[in-house]
Amino acid sequence: MPPRTDRVSVRTRYHARWVVPVSHPPIADGTVITEDDRIVWVGPRADAPAGGIDDDLGDAILAPGLVNAHTHLDLTMLRGALEDLAFADWVGTLIRAKREVLTAADLTDAALLGVAEGLSAGITTYADTADNDAPFRAMRTLGVRGIAFREVFGPDPAQRDASLAVLDAAVRAMRADATPLVQIGVSPHAPYSVSDALFAAVAAYAAEQGLPVAVHIAESDAEDQLVKNGSGPFAERLRARGIAVGARGATALTLLDRAGLLRSGTLLIHCVRVSTAQTAQIAQAGCGVAHCPASNAKLGHGVAPLLDFLAAHARVGLGTDSMASNNAMDLLAEARLASLTQRARSQRADVLPAAAALRLATLGSAEALRLEHAIGSLEVGKQADLVAFGIPAVAQPVADPEAALVFAHTALTVRRVVVAGSLRVRDGAVLGFDPATAGRVADAARRVSEWRRAPHAG
Repeated sequence: MPPRTDRVSVRTRYHARWVVPVSHPPIADGTVITEDDRIVWVGPRADAPAGGIDDDLGDAILAPGLVNAHTHLDLTMLRGALEDLAFADWVGTLIRAKREVLTAADLTDAALLGVAEGLSAGITTYADTADNDAPFRAMRTLGVRGIAFREVFGPDPAQRDASLAVLDAAVRAMRADATPLVQIGVSPHAPYSVSDALFAAVAAYAAEQGLPVAVHIAESDAEDQLVKNGSGPFAERLRARGIAVGARGATALTLLDRAGLLRSGTLLIHCVRVSTAQTAQIAQAGCGVAHCPASNAKLGHGVAPLLDFLAAHARVGLGTDSMASNNAMDLLAEARLASLTQRARSQRADVLPAAAALRLATLGSAEALRLEHAIGSLEVGKQADLVAFGIPAVAQPVADPEAALVFAHTALTVRRVVVAGSLRVRDGAVLGFDPATAGRVADAARRVSEWRRAPHAG
């Protein structure tokens, strides 16, 4: 019988048809034993030490909790709201919707629903970027692990000091409520929303405060035009605001290098438009990379050179990005798409096999976030972050559990999700989540839809 409360007992033995440690080959008829918030044993069930409560999952695949290297949880109500827009128009419409339609309560509900959706898909860790604390609060409320990167904006160099002051006040307030599970970081948003002066100031601030950094970079053609030539739709929008625009560097990565942000502790989000030499530079600098294949494709940005990153031994993981640019909080779908797009791009059937794609969604993302010491694989001494995927009859046979997770996961069902030894999902139900939240998010989505249809929204 499964545990009766949301807190797993002091010692629990999880048994499953397959255990997939990620750091080692799959184990048939395996067992994982946890005590409090730690994994204390992994191996064949026949060899498992006795003692504790048994949670026999039967026909299931037991894997590490999935690690989402990039989200915007507070935008969950924008699922399907910004379809088929050019990137600069997409960004502009999103900003206006947040300013003109959505409230702080809307963002809170959206973040809670986003975490619940992720838990329902086996995601236990979230690296979120937001200009508010709703995702931070939602992660704490629902007991997941994460890093809340507080965004800062300021495309005009004259805004630098004011923007940094706002960031510092927000970080101080959030840090007071940080926990061992949910940490704080900072995010100078992107080249089209952050000046070179602000990039450098945030780099110095983060180093002084010991904070990780996340930045959207090398994402789109519009960003390239802005950085290289001071042209394109982002340049036009900035000039319309009275902000001087000119060429800033040979590549977007140049801006970060000059600001001192190509360093350990920086998470680079997207990295679609980077050369082979730059992938090696990123890897050597120790930066993490959040690869978001669905969002990159949906917004028409292209396919990132994932194989080059892996060949350079970069710290690369997978992110879903926001529901405004993806529509689903499904990290195994990202693993599948990552594998398929790289095979199509290279015209080879043997690149990024299931085991490697699954690693990106677990240990790879943990490495990108510098959390691999604690999560990302089922190993003795690591945190007890687990997900059990049930294998129904329609999903049989499963001869290769890693292939099943990556290429056939839609037929699987999430039976258990455990974070730091605490049960967060039991047989598909997210513990502690108020179902009424979904109705409030739907109401916010309706208001956005009505606003989009109004003449002023364009």
